[in-house]
Amino acid sequence: MSTGLTLSESSSSAAAAAFTNKDNADDLYAAVDMGTNSFKLLIVRADPSTGRFLPIDRHKEPVLLGLDATTTAATVISPSSVDRAIAALSKFQQIMHCLHIPSSHSRFVATSAVREASNQSEFLFKLHQNLNLHVDVLSGQEEAGLIYFGVLQFIPVVNDTVLTIDIGGGSTEIIIGKNGKTLHAISLKLGHVTLTQQFIEITKMREHIRSVIDHSGLVDKVKEYKIDKVLGSSGTIKAIEEAVYKGYAKKNAGEIKEIDKRDWRFNKEELIELVEGLGVKGKKRREGFFNKRAEFILAGAVLLEEIFEGLGIEEMEVSEFALGEGVVAEMLRKVCKRSSDWEVDVRWGSVVRLVTRLNTKKRMKASVMCAAITKDIFEGIKKWNEVDNQLVVCFEDKDLEYLEAACLLHNIGLYAGKKGYHKQSYQVIINGNHLQGYSDKEVKLIGLLVKHHRKKIPKSDVDLLEGFEEEVKLKFRMLCAILRLSAIVLQFQSVGIQTFKFSCSDEGFRLVLGEARNQPQSSCTLHPLAGDLKEEIDKEVENFRMVFAKQLSVMIPCST
Repeated sequence: MSTGLTLSESSSSAAAAAFTNKDNADDLYAAVDMGTNSFKLLIVRADPSTGRFLPIDRHKEPVLLGLDATTTAATVISPSSVDRAIAALSKFQQIMHCLHIPSSHSRFVATSAVREASNQSEFLFKLHQNLNLHVDVLSGQEEAGLIYFGVLQFIPVVNDTVLTIDIGGGSTEIIIGKNGKTLHAISLKLGHVTLTQQFIEITKMREHIRSVIDHSGLVDKVKEYKIDKVLGSSGTIKAIEEAVYKGYAKKNAGEIKEIDKRDWRFNKEELIELVEGLGVKGKKRREGFFNKRAEFILAGAVLLEEIFEGLGIEEMEVSEFALGEGVVAEMLRKVCKRSSDWEVDVRWGSVVRLVTRLNTKKRMKASVMCAAITKDIFEGIKKWNEVDNQLVVCFEDKDLEYLEAACLLHNIGLYAGKKGYHKQSYQVIINGNHLQGYSDKEVKLIGLLVKHHRKKIPKSDVDLLEGFEEEVKLKFRMLCAILRLSAIVLQFQSVGIQTFKFSCSDEGFRLVLGEARNQPQSSCTLHPLAGDLKEEIDKEVENFRMVFAKQLSVMIPCST
């Protein structure tokens, strides 16, 4: 029996099918955060119709804009810092060019070091002259607002009065917000890089920090509000939470909790203990644990301890999202076709939060790509069925939501090892109480999709979905077939998948992976996948054919 993995003579026939989705790169957005310590590039895959996005790649360059800045009269960005900035931004531009991210989908923002520099205009001119680049220099208020907006994309606190703290290299942004609006924001000229440069003695550093906080009026302002939660963001605070979690300052760290049980927060006592530990553990130990952040982590931890003390903070939860994500969210808000549905955002946000926290950068990229391929296939089949009415059930938006959640979460169990990771992923989803806003049945459905995305194809839906409606049982086989196909093609290492197209014609379905760009169709032929995974791919293609009663070809383009 044919599996549908057959050689196509050219790309001119079914590639021009009626139900072909748009170019996937149109969904990519990028934000560059030009900080005092490092420049960071964030690349996301977004759905402009809803404003949702998923980080697919992050790049970081240790530019250290403020490290050798002269500060006699006013801060001046040195020539060597300018050179490092140009080199880093040039690298980012090349990455974005390779991904075909349009300029309208990107934004470059500069923060404290550029904001405070007396030669700001000269610096920006050199960037424009060498890179033809426009940079938005954020005011302290603008930076604070974008950080708050970014944090809201990660932690569902829109209805709470939230105090958010973000420690950067040259400044610290503190924001009080509620209902998506900034109630008060202030940028303190206190950063882990500048404090490290200015003070050798910790006692004098503490005195300076307290003086700045006292003169800012922040203590009285915070007292005007009933703060429900305190959140922290950016690298320094994330590094502090990790050090607390791993017991950096403890003589006997004991057994570290499994990462899926990590609560991503720390309290005042734990922070004080860490600061003491950083002071006595020595430079070599800090460098081994904190790597490039080792030089500045003590100043950052002391600064945060003084903020805790001054503002009466007892506990802080840590957000993985910050300024970069806020910049992306702001871009998407301007093009979003409908207003935010906070109930859906809570559900979606809990999925994003879990996959972001449990996955490595590489696994996160794979899960997002799996979700993108799956969505393309789902929407292609849905359009086909709306015309031909071949399926006994009709796909709905909620089905795509379940499927995308399962795609994102399918590999989270890899934190415990590769063997049986799909079962571990299932256990985390079912027993971890991580998914918010979903009913118990919905959580079970997502978990079962994850559990059965690999290995044995489930023979019977009756036992798996006992208590579910018949329509759900029928859809489960279809959703499972789509997820299994997407997951297996991602493992095909010889294909550098950046773009993909799913189409349908009278001949059947076709999934083209890594489609060549800017080439005439006559110079591009399609070939079937081959290699070590061919047997597994054949099995999934055959399962797909049986479920949807239609032939499927999975192809890659090849220039002639």
